[in-house]
Amino acid sequence: MRESILTIPINEIFEPKEECPICRMRNMLESRCVEYIMGAAMMEPDVRIETNEQGFCYTHFTQMRNCKNRLSLALMLHTHLKKINVDTFEKKSLFEGKNAKQRKISQVNNSCFVCSKIDWGMERFMVTFFEMFQKDKSFRELFKSQEYICLPHYELLLSLSDEKLDKPTSKQFKALCADLVKNYIASLCSDVGHYCDMYDYRNTGKDADWGNSKDSIERAIKFLTTR
Repeated sequence: MRESILTIPINEIFEPKEECPICRMRNMLESRCVEYIMGAAMMEPDVRIETNEQGFCYTHFTQMRNCKNRLSLALMLHTHLKKINVDTFEKKSLFEGKNAKQRKISQVNNSCFVCSKIDWGMERFMVTFFEMFQKDKSFRELFKSQEYICLPHYELLLSLSDEKLDKPTSKQFKALCADLVKNYIASLCSDVGHYCDMYDYRNTGKDADWGNSKDSIERAIKFLTTR
């Protein structure tokens, strides 16, 4: 399959072969979106309309707060808070039901500009990803060589494979995904078990062999959960 502006980012994401490639895909989108919104984009009128309407979730507010440009965040917060106040408490309508305020606040509480852009980007990345798997043998080998697929993204890939791939390729894809997940679970079980065993008094001492188990708790949590 010939490289294009759509396939190059996917290949770059899959080249490292460390941890879950779909997590890397999502993290790249998240990082770029936070950088974008904390830069000149926050002064673009169409972007500010969206951020005033949607706001941000706690996770992305925290990431934005950790950026250097706190003024950008303050400006967005100011207009976002003003819109919430106007829409919820100052606008009056004869047709508002008794739960109107609750609905408006619920909409604010359950929306995030960055999350929506990540979802938008992931949908388009998934289209290209499955097209590459269908048509490009070298990409199938690259996928096969990944360290693992985390459990939430394993579910995501399985849910899309029948729709995006022909029947024989979908079967092959599911088998590769299962191998990546199954092999990593076996490795994690061994490492977490070894970590537990190291607290046995017989395994104490300065020469105790922890193997690969010291970070096994963190790796297991990362495998089991994702955003």
